[in-house]
Parts: sequence; C-alpha cells; structure tokens
Amino acid sequence: MPPLPPLVAPGPELTPAQVSRYSRHLLVPGMGIEAQRRLLAARVAVVGAGGLGSPTISYLAAAGVGHLTIIDDDDVDPTNLQRQVIHRLDAVGRSKVESAAGFVAGLNPDVSVQVRHERITPENARELLEGHDVVLDGADNFPTRYAVSDAATALGTPVVWAAVLRFDAQLSTFVPGRPGAVSLRDLFPRPPRPEDVPSCAEAGVLGALVGQVGSIMAAEVVKLVCGFGEPLVDRVLLVDALTQRTREVPLRPVGDLLPPPTHEPVRELVPLPELSAEEVRSVLRGTDAPLLLDVREPAEHALGTVPGALTVPVGEVLTWEHLETLPDGPVVVYCKTGPRARRAAAHLVRLGHPDVSVMTGGMLAWIERVDPGLPSY
Repeated sequence: MPPLPPLVAPGPELTPAQVSRYSRHLLVPGMGIEAQRRLLAARVAVVGAGGLGSPTISYLAAAGVGHLTIIDDDDVDPTNLQRQVIHRLDAVGRSKVESAAGFVAGLNPDVSVQVRHERITPENARELLEGHDVVLDGADNFPTRYAVSDAATALGTPVVWAAVLRFDAQLSTFVPGRPGAVSLRDLFPRPPRPEDVPSCAEAGVLGALVGQVGSIMAAEVVKLVCGFGEPLVDRVLLVDALTQRTREVPLRPVGDLLPPPTHEPVRELVPLPELSAEEVRSVLRGTDAPLLLDVREPAEHALGTVPGALTVPVGEVLTWEHLETLPDGPVVVYCKTGPRARRAAAHLVRLGHPDVSVMTGGMLAWIERVDPGLPSY
C-alpha cells in the first residue's frame, strides 16, 4: 500500500541542541528535519508499561515523541525485571507508570509524560485515549485489548498492536476511517475464554522477544506520525523467535463472512470443592491422604512441587478419556494460581471421578503460607 499521510503537523523549528540530539534521524531518507518536528509535536498513548511497553516507551522517548501518556494499573514485581527493562530493582513495589515516567525523564527532557495508574475498561477507554495521535497497545489481556480497539475505532485513532507468548508474537497496525479498514475485532471476532488463553505468568515469555517486538511497534508509530514507509496495515506480522522466521497473513474485514453464533447451550464449569494450602497440608498428614495432581508445565515443576504430587501438564489431562490413569480415592488438583487446576478438575469430574477438589491459590499459596523456602515465580 502507498504511504499514509502524516498524522501530525510539524511543530516548532528545532533548536541547535535538538538538531544535534536527533541528527541520526535527520540523516535518514524519508525523515529529516520536518519529520523530527512532527515527532516532537506528537501525542502517543501507551497502554501497558510492561514487557511491550518497556521497549516502546524507551524508543519513542529516545526518538523525541513530544508527549507520552502511559496507562497501566500494575506495580513493579521482581518477576518483571527479566524483560521489562525500563524498571530497576529499586522500583519494585512502585507503580509501573511512575517508574516508566522516571525513566523517560532521565532519558529525554523534550518528552512530557502523563501517567494514568488505572486499568482501561469500556467505560473509561475513550476518556483515556482521546486527544492522542496514535495508541500503542501493549496490554496483556483480551478485555483491555478490545476496550482499546473499540474506543480507538470510535475516536478514529490508529492503533499499533502486538501480543507475545513464549517464543511467538503477532503485530499489526489498525487505521480506522479508511475504506475496508480493519480492527482487532476482525483479527479476533470473538474473544477466547480466559481459561483458554495462558498468560506470560503461566506460559512464560522470552525476554529478548518483547524487545524485538516493542522496537517494531515503536517504528510503526514513527512511520505513522511522519508519513513514510509502509506500516503494518491490513496485515499481521507473525514472529517466531525460536527459528527467527517471520511471515505475514493478510487481514480483511470480517463483516458478513463471520458465521452466526451457534445457540448450543454453554457448558458450565462443574462446581468444585476447594481446599486452602493449609488444609491440603493437613490432609496430607492424615492416613487417607489424597492424590495431589500438579497440572503445571514441566519447567514449572522444576521450580518446586508439593511433596508427593503427580506432575501432569493440563494439556495432557484434558486429553484423558478414561480415569484408569488415576488411582482410586480423592484427588486434589493445583497449578500456579488456580485456572488450569479448575479446568483439569472439571474434566476429571465430567469423566466420572467422584471426589475432586482444587487447592485454592495454587502453588503460589503453598509457597507463601506453607513452604516459603521455595522460590516464587
């Protein structure tokens, strides 16, 4: 597709200090002084100051994007530091937005920052995103992604979007208002069930991959603001960091191509009894101790398990068609925090097991309240 027109009019003339600071941009064909002036006049909303937000905030601030609004309701946790490189060890416990703002302030005084320490919802998304030239969506869950997409579409604001998990990533740029324009709802017309979409906290993510993907997202913003190159419009870039291969798939409006929703009754989750970590410790000491079934992934098992647990990943449990795999007697299922355990336990009940329960809070609750000598993750 031909280059899109620039999103932002040029701002004031560059000062001598700015000419020096951004000189490597000024030498790039297609950019130059006018493009840099556009960047300095641009307003970009960054949703998420985590894995994807870290590299994008870094490179947008370094590029001289004049204003960043950083939106995130989370605080810095030690597990973030493996990939969220704008946060430092001394920021643990602080809000991510304040930590990110401090990083930007130390990098480029040309960039103003507004922080919003709150979660985007369908109710507040328009208010949070209004007045920006581009939205960069680095959220880690579908409800937030849909809220961002719907609000940006209504506002006519372009969105640069990406998602990462383990070694894989997807990226696209959505520009509303064009003939045949697409949005996230054309890529994912119907939201997946939360229990079917593992998070990075459950499945892991290669830290360097978010840096690679975030850099691409920042480049997309620069191209949109300045009006050069070919943004990722109407196509999805797929990145496989394990093989370092990429490919593209075209994206078209779903429209009437989407089949009507089926009206089959939704299969409800089976109500399951729950045991706290302390209760599990107590029953394990009894004469009729239950079987413990750890449905986390092998890499998680290596970090520690409840003593005596049978370790079978949830994906394998869900393929079982008979209960011969398990001995008779009560079964207590656990994962990291609970969702995978509930899926596995419900499957066992549907297969006919009479006594299945879930350890509330999962392995993290066991570590916190029973065995703090194990590493939290």
